[in-house]
Amino acid sequence: MEREDPLQRLERKEAEKKSNSGLKTVMIIMTVLAVILAGVLAYVWMSNRTLVSQLTLEKEELTEQVQALQLDYENLSSEYDVINSQLDSSREEISQLIDRLKKTQATDRNKIRQYEKELGTLRSIMRSYIVQIDSLNQLNHQLSAEAASARREAAESKKLNAALTQQVETLEGKVSAGSVLKARALRVEAFTTADKKTDRSSRVERLLVSLSLVENELAQRGPVRVYVRVTAPDGSLLSDGRGTTFTLDGNTLEATASREVDYQGAEVELGVYVNNVSSYQKGVYSVEAYTEQSVLGTAELLLR
Repeated sequence: MEREDPLQRLERKEAEKKSNSGLKTVMIIMTVLAVILAGVLAYVWMSNRTLVSQLTLEKEELTEQVQALQLDYENLSSEYDVINSQLDSSREEISQLIDRLKKTQATDRNKIRQYEKELGTLRSIMRSYIVQIDSLNQLNHQLSAEAASARREAAESKKLNAALTQQVETLEGKVSAGSVLKARALRVEAFTTADKKTDRSSRVERLLVSLSLVENELAQRGPVRVYVRVTAPDGSLLSDGRGTTFTLDGNTLEATASREVDYQGAEVELGVYVNNVSSYQKGVYSVEAYTEQSVLGTAELLLR
C-alpha cells in the first residue's frame, strides 16, 4: 500500500474541515430562515384571526342597528293610509335586510358595506316619514282649530252666522276629505327583456311604477294624467325621450313618463312604464308620482 504524503494528508484534512464548516454554515442559515418563515406565518395567522374578529364584531353591531331600526319602524304609526302603506313596504325591506345579514359571512366586506348603505337609506326614509306625519298632524290640528274657532264665532254673532257657517263647512270638509286626489300602494319594480322582475342593474330593460288613486267623492271627475319622476343614484332624472313636462304650484317640471286615466271618483289602479332608458346603474332609485294638483307619493328601488 502506497504511503500517503504528509503534505497531501494535511491538505486533505484542511479541505474536509472547510467543507464541514461550509455545511454547518448552510444549516445554520436554513435554520434561521425556517424560524423567520414560521414567525411570518404566525404573524399572518394572528392578523387574519384579528381581522375576522373585527369583521364579525362589525356585522354584529350592524345587525343590532338594523334590528333597532326595525323596532323604531314597528313603533311608528299614522292615521293616513298612504303613509301606512309606505311604512309596511319599508318594514318588509328591513326584514329582508336582516335575513340577508344573517346569511352573509362577516368576511364579505363588500356586502357588509352595501348593507350599511341600505341601513342609512332606511334611516333617511324613516326621518322623512316622521316629517310627513308631523306636518300632516300639524295641518290637521290647525284646520280643526280653525273650524272650532269658526263655530264659536258663529254662535256668538248672529249677524255673521251665514258667512261663518259656510267657513265651518269648508274647513270641516278639508279636514274630513278634501278635493285633492290621493294615492296609495305606490311602488316601483324593474323588469328584464323577458318581462321578469329583477334587481340587477345590468338586466333591467324597463321600470314599472304602480299605484292606486283612492276613492274621493269630492274630487273632479274626468281624465287625470299621472306623472312620474325617476331619479338615478347619481341624482340625474331619467327620461324616456318624450320630453314630457307638467306644471305644479306654478312651476314647470320635467317628467320621466306619464299616463292618463279616466277617474270617476272610485279607486283606480294604474301602472306607468319607464322605457327607452339606455342603461341603469347600481344604487337606489327614487320615484315621485304627481298630478298637476298634488304630490301622490314617493317610493324607492335598490338595484344591485
